[in-house]
Parts: sequence; structure tokens; C-alpha cells
Amino acid sequence: MADLATRARTLLDLHTAPEILTLTNVWDVVSATVVAGTPGVRALATASHSIAATFGYEDGENIPLELHLDMVGRIVAAVDVPVSMDLEAGYGDAGETVRRAIEVGVVGGNLEDQMKPLDEAVAAVEAVVRAGRDAGIDFVLNARTDAFVKAAPDADRGELVAEAVRRGQAFLEAGAPVVFVPRLVDREEIAAVVEGLGRGRLTLISVPGASLPARELQELGVARVSTGPFTQRVALTALQDAVTEMVAGGTLPEGTRPLN
Repeated sequence: MADLATRARTLLDLHTAPEILTLTNVWDVVSATVVAGTPGVRALATASHSIAATFGYEDGENIPLELHLDMVGRIVAAVDVPVSMDLEAGYGDAGETVRRAIEVGVVGGNLEDQMKPLDEAVAAVEAVVRAGRDAGIDFVLNARTDAFVKAAPDADRGELVAEAVRRGQAFLEAGAPVVFVPRLVDREEIAAVVEGLGRGRLTLISVPGASLPARELQELGVARVSTGPFTQRVALTALQDAVTEMVAGGTLPEGTRPLN
């Protein structure tokens, strides 16, 4: 496996390449090895929601950090591609959490702002960037703003776009290479945020039945699209469908592959 600095640089280069980076979120070693072994996959991201669910915890930093890091470290050790970790909101100390994540081989990560006061959110971004610099790597921070996640159902959409751009610009100025805006799915709103942040600076999550295809996001100037908890839900949906068929007197689906 390449050294940390090389993996970090590879991950950063993938975010700045002309073609969009598609990151599938994984939650354990077998999901990681299956995804990493799929042709065309160049990097992985972990999903905190999915890892927490694997151990029976609710999302939102309810899984102990030690347990979370242990699983992420196992994932890193099992694959030969760069791994980005969902850091949630940093577990109370974003810089220290990233330092520990780097120790297990992580070279990038998401960090939620949870719509905290902007100066606090920027300070957390700066702490992450500093932790990467202290470790001698270009840690690829995907600075997340929850402008859309925390918005009221009747919120003015134009104001949400403006706030996402305002916070995103501050995160970029603080050293984050890209900004993550979950629940941003409308084509015109995506275009407006790209215009505000610059091409190759915005990352999104693909939402089943709502998001644009990756090729169209690339045309709009989006740098990266990931899958969050939805890949685990895809797997669990297939599992439940198979069980339903068996209980009804059927059999497991044809074409099932020995991927483990």
C-alpha cells in the first residue's frame, strides 16, 4: 500500500480531475473489499450512519469514537485505495479526531458544520487542515454545511443557496479543498452553488429517486458524488427482498455472486 502522503495526494488529485469522482460509501471490511475490487473504483468513503447501524447505534456520534475508528482502520488495512472517513461533527475535537483517523490510515474526511456559528465551524475546519499539515499530508477535507439539512420545510430556497455558498466560501478560504452540501438535488440550485463556489469545489450525495445522474453532475461542475447510507440500504433492500421470496416458498435469486 502506498504511503499516507501519496494516498492523500491521489485522493486530492481525484477531486480536482476533470471527471467527477464517484465515491461509494462502505461500512465494513467485506463491503469495502467488494467495492474496491469493482472496476473503475479509485477511492472509498466510509459512512458513519452505516457503521453505527452495523453495531446497533443511532447516527449522530452515538457510536463510540474508538469503535468507529477501529472499523475504519480495518477498512483501510483491507484495501489499496485511498479512504475518506465520515467524521460526523468531529466528536467534540475535530483536530484530535482527524489526528487519530490519520493514525489508522485515513487521508480525507467529511466534517459537519451542523449550522453552528460560522466562526466555530471555520475554526473546526482550520483544526482539521492543521492536523493534516502536522502529519505531513494534504488531508482532503470535505467540509459539509447543513444549510439544506437543517432548513425548515418552508424555507426560502434562494436564501438556502446563498447561505450554503457563504459558508462554503468560508470553508474553502480556511483550507478545505471541497464543500459538501447534502440534500442539494435541484439542477438550478446546484448550478447556483457551483457558480458561487467555483467549478470542482462542490460535492453532493446521490439520493435514490431524486438526484441527477453523475454524468450530468459532472457537466454542471460538481467535483464528487457519494452515496452515504444509501449503499447499505441497497444491500439491505436486496436482503429483505430475498428473504421475502424465500418465506413465500421461493428460492434465492439467480445470479448471486460469491463476493465474500
